[in-house]
Amino acid sequence: MKIQKVTIHHIKMPLQFTFATSFGVMTEKEFLIIEATANDGTIGYGECVAFAAPWYTEETIQTCWHMLEDFLLPLLQDQEINHPDELQAIFAPIRLNHMAKSAIEGAIWDIYAQQQGMSLAQALGATQNEIRVGVAIGLQPTKQALLQQVGKAIAMGYGRIKVKIKPGHDLEVISTIREQFPDVPLMADANAAYTLDDMARLQALDAYNLLMIEQPLAFDDLIEHATLQRQLQTAICLDESIHSLEDVKKAIQIGSCRIINIKIGRVGGLTVAKQIHDYCRQHDVGVWCGGMLETGIGRLHNIALNALPHFVLPGDLSGSHHYWQRDIVKPPIMMAHGKIQVPMDKETYPVIDHQALAQYTLTKKEYDVTGLV
Repeated sequence: MKIQKVTIHHIKMPLQFTFATSFGVMTEKEFLIIEATANDGTIGYGECVAFAAPWYTEETIQTCWHMLEDFLLPLLQDQEINHPDELQAIFAPIRLNHMAKSAIEGAIWDIYAQQQGMSLAQALGATQNEIRVGVAIGLQPTKQALLQQVGKAIAMGYGRIKVKIKPGHDLEVISTIREQFPDVPLMADANAAYTLDDMARLQALDAYNLLMIEQPLAFDDLIEHATLQRQLQTAICLDESIHSLEDVKKAIQIGSCRIINIKIGRVGGLTVAKQIHDYCRQHDVGVWCGGMLETGIGRLHNIALNALPHFVLPGDLSGSHHYWQRDIVKPPIMMAHGKIQVPMDKETYPVIDHQALAQYTLTKKEYDVTGLV
């Protein structure tokens, strides 16, 4: 294939809930939706999951648009792409900017799967027809609100509960849940809020039979996580520290974690995400698919990835209605009894709801890739 045209849609969607982390609260989410057209007319869609501010990684909606417009799309001019894996080499001159790369790579994976007459999951080599899902619960204002949210999630069938923690809002949170729900699969997400000075507080979490503690230390650290993991019974899961397969290899070599959270946007796309999955499978390191409050486009890509064989831990996926009153795919993605069916054929694969996409669009711009320099 050759990419002929790309349209970037800048959209904003209101969340169904207030999502609180150690960094602040969110009531809406911005996205770049990438619509790519190949030379045979096939159209594929990708999603940029960067936030409006650089609190998760250094990338933002604006920096990603800049990278796409001025650097990544020009690299596609006159490129004959036989397989999406080739984009790694094509984009290699551009350092980092993984979320920008992932956005256009996802659209090209979508085109490739359609051209091969496959679902995206099949194109990636999926082996699971349904996936178990978990849910992330943000910081809550009261114990009662926290227990209500956890109880509601359990009643809906979620296979794992993730709660946000931060210093001063951790042991009480976890103990409150455990008193009411002693057996629910539970993990804590720290979003890099701790240091090794908090060792005793983190060790105290060992008493609560957690599945894992996600990214307790600095967002770019591997070494101190290895020090901490040696002092904890609970598995550490790395999130923000992992941006590449090389990061995974180093983390495993020095013992920084026992579990890896794979987020497609954070690692630069589906190709790298699959490579990380394969490497962790070979080295018996657990993996699961993290969420970034995606629209249905990004969620479908997560589902396809999560259908690979080593994703045995429930991912942060859920159905469309958990996040959005109206998604930009139809039919919306449905979760039932803690599971999502993996779309495997044309008849079951959701399509773009163009009316909804237009409703949420703030601005858009079309690029003739054949004419970019």
